[in-house]
Amino acid sequence: MSVSLRPWNSRDASALSEAFQSTSDLATQFGGADLSTRAAAEAFIDQSLRFDEHVKNWAVVEDGVAIGNVGASAIEFRHETAWMYYWLAAEARGKGYVTGALIVVSDWAFENGLHRLELGHRVNNPASCRVATAAGFLAEGIEREKLRYGNVRYDVETHARLVTDPAPTTNLALPIAE
Repeated sequence: MSVSLRPWNSRDASALSEAFQSTSDLATQFGGADLSTRAAAEAFIDQSLRFDEHVKNWAVVEDGVAIGNVGASAIEFRHETAWMYYWLAAEARGKGYVTGALIVVSDWAFENGLHRLELGHRVNNPASCRVATAAGFLAEGIEREKLRYGNVRYDVETHARLVTDPAPTTNLALPIAE
């Protein structure tokens, strides 16, 4: 089994659509977009899974198939910060992929001049908290009712990792391509 990271491309549209259709809790990650068709997934890749100066999205790829995403947005070099995020299709969870990917992408960010990386997760998502913690992101506090999905508001726990924090370890070294 081969796992790696690379930018998304239009050939990943079918895999993205499959992940969307098979993993109901991903709807919040896609901002309400309906990715049930290949065309919609391809448009989403072009618009939302960009890889440019201010946003970088890496597909988590297992045996050639995109199964998740690790990204950095709001990349800002004046204050040397970025906002990190991640998701995996259900069948890929529990294998350490997203933790390994978040560590690798964080290391990439630090090597490219960033100092502080932030992320947040709903407090009712303990799996996301475990990923953040295992990837070296320290909890900093709760932001009350920060996110709204449908008619429900969620508290968010914010985490951060600084370039000066101890490096976390992982058993899964994912190669990264740009």
